[in-house]
Amino acid sequence: MNSESRVSVSWPVLGVAAMVLLAAGAGAAYLGLRSTGSPREEAHASAVGGSETPPVTPTTSSALPDVVVTLSTEAVERAGITVTPVTAGTPTGDLRAPGVVEPNAYKVVAVTPLVSGRITRVTADLGQHVRRGQVIAQVFSPELAEAQTRYISIEAELGAHERELARTERLVQIGAASAQELERIHAEHTAQRADLQAAASRLQLLGLSAEAIEQLGPGKTVGATTNVHAPIAGVVTERLANIGLNVDLATKLFTVVDLATVWVVTELYEKDFGRVPLGSAATITTTAYPDLVLRGRVSYIDPQLSTATRTAKVRIEVPNVGNHLRLGMYTDATFAGAAGAATPMVPQSAVQNIADRTVVYLVDPRRPGSFIERDVRLGAPAGDLVSVLAGVQAGDVVVGKGSFFVRAERERLGLRQSPAAPAATQTARITVGDQDYHPEKVSLRAGVPARLTFVRTSATTCGTEVAFPSLNIKRVLPLNEPVVIEFTPSKAGDIAFVCGLGMLKGAVVVR
Repeated sequence: MNSESRVSVSWPVLGVAAMVLLAAGAGAAYLGLRSTGSPREEAHASAVGGSETPPVTPTTSSALPDVVVTLSTEAVERAGITVTPVTAGTPTGDLRAPGVVEPNAYKVVAVTPLVSGRITRVTADLGQHVRRGQVIAQVFSPELAEAQTRYISIEAELGAHERELARTERLVQIGAASAQELERIHAEHTAQRADLQAAASRLQLLGLSAEAIEQLGPGKTVGATTNVHAPIAGVVTERLANIGLNVDLATKLFTVVDLATVWVVTELYEKDFGRVPLGSAATITTTAYPDLVLRGRVSYIDPQLSTATRTAKVRIEVPNVGNHLRLGMYTDATFAGAAGAATPMVPQSAVQNIADRTVVYLVDPRRPGSFIERDVRLGAPAGDLVSVLAGVQAGDVVVGKGSFFVRAERERLGLRQSPAAPAATQTARITVGDQDYHPEKVSLRAGVPARLTFVRTSATTCGTEVAFPSLNIKRVLPLNEPVVIEFTPSKAGDIAFVCGLGMLKGAVVVR
């Protein structure tokens, strides 16, 4: 009886215990599921509650299989394929660019006459070297003759007036003339002297020297011919003056260029801007004079980039020793750069271009005759070698001579890489409050598209708009309306964002 009762009591107890255990297990499982939320939920929770959000882990596909090209021993020998190890070297950093010789724009002078008239003589020819002040043309000008005649007339009137002034002063001394009369004559005398100075200035503007003006006077011959002088020493690169040509002050007669220094203008690709700062030394060579080496410095880099070629013009000022450089001549400009850190180096013959990709072919040590296609990112060349910034490392063995045959065999076999799955988008939500952003910092990964959602929750904040100065992005933030900004961070660093007044500040930390 006792045993039966114990058995009958044990079943309810076991049932209750089982129910408790099941409830506990369900609760633990529920808590476990809550604690291991999705990456997007974790990032969102961190963005709402923390000062800095961790990067959203994008969903990526597994690593793509390498493209492997397998050749028989006979094919390798027939193609003359040779392999070479990847070495660690230091590129010299020299950069070569083609250039064109242009005149120094600050030393190009258009020669115009100082008077209107007719050309009576031309003494300078096209291509002639002229000295500063040398007479290169003569102009017959009735305007000049009239100005000289006026000067002589005013000078004669001034002389007569000075004699009248002297007589009046003597008369005032003896009481035969009034002081008022003397003051009137003094005023007229001053006006006469001013007219004479104006006439002299007019003659100087017309090209007469001070010595020639002093020699003018009654009874002197008035000249109507004026000389045109070379304003600088240089070469006549343009001649428009001919005898009998009627000219005025705006007529260009010659163009004189000082070729003692010239400009070599070349173009620099966007990726090389950091290697050629202002003031960099440059070496200029030409095919016309193979043994001639001229040295200059970068004096100007165009701040505007060509959107078509992604290049900027670079100006090198070069002393034109011996006048060997002629305008329009093609040159080669070499910019010397400092040696950088040791990087993997491969022969340039090992590099092949497939569509928009740059590849080399690695030797598979486990399978003779097999070559693995590997994407690489190239750096600066150094003779027959080129540095590799990513893709291979020192000690790898690549196909040097014959890499084109391996590529051709790959194309013949139709080997292709599977397209890569697009990377997931990183997202974060930023609230704009009265006095700050929440969070103030957002962490993102470089190279992965990002979508930031800004929501302004305050009507009194100054953050009615948000701007990313470095990305040239600016958006208005309506109250309580989400505004999405999408971009792809390209490299590690901080990307600042501010409000329209610059009082609220935040940053995207790219890792």
